[in-house]
Amino acid sequence: MTFTVPPPRSPIDGGVARWYEDELGWATVAGPPVGLVTGLRFDVLEVPAEAGRGVLRRMGAATGPVALVGRRMGLLVAAGSAEELPGLLDWLEWGGISLDLAILGADGRMTAPLPPGRGGSGAPGAAVWLRAPAPGREVEASLPVLRSAPWGVADAPCLVRLVAAAAAECHRVRLLSARTRGASQQLSPQRFASS
Repeated sequence: MTFTVPPPRSPIDGGVARWYEDELGWATVAGPPVGLVTGLRFDVLEVPAEAGRGVLRRMGAATGPVALVGRRMGLLVAAGSAEELPGLLDWLEWGGISLDLAILGADGRMTAPLPPGRGGSGAPGAAVWLRAPAPGREVEASLPVLRSAPWGVADAPCLVRLVAAAAAECHRVRLLSARTRGASQQLSPQRFASS
């Protein structure tokens, strides 16, 4: 008598959590969707996607990994940056100004994008990497950090420049959307008499 053993079942998350844990050493939280724990290896600076595109234009390659989740962009920064952000915004003279900018630090969760090279989920607003982390190397070296911070890496991108660009782009997007709303609320264009 011969017994056949069925192949092992694939994890419900399609191996996403295992990829992050094994390839990058990142802590995950079971999903769906799988979550990445922030505050351990990285924090996440979140901005509106439109502002994020402006930040990427301004900063070029001087950012770490970047994810898009729906209408929000997440820029990975050094762990511990969440505690620095309020003081940094004050120092940059953005304190007290309403910006659509947030940061996920200790005990936070970020939706895990599918690992690079795997097909997209096809779902609108699904998390995707715009700049994926590279397996097999320490991600910390590529994350923006305060130069004077004890966890700072000499070659890492500058957190101050990133936050300054993000604040400016968030403010620009806010002003443009207010201007657009104001223009759409006009009843009719004004007519001027010619002289």
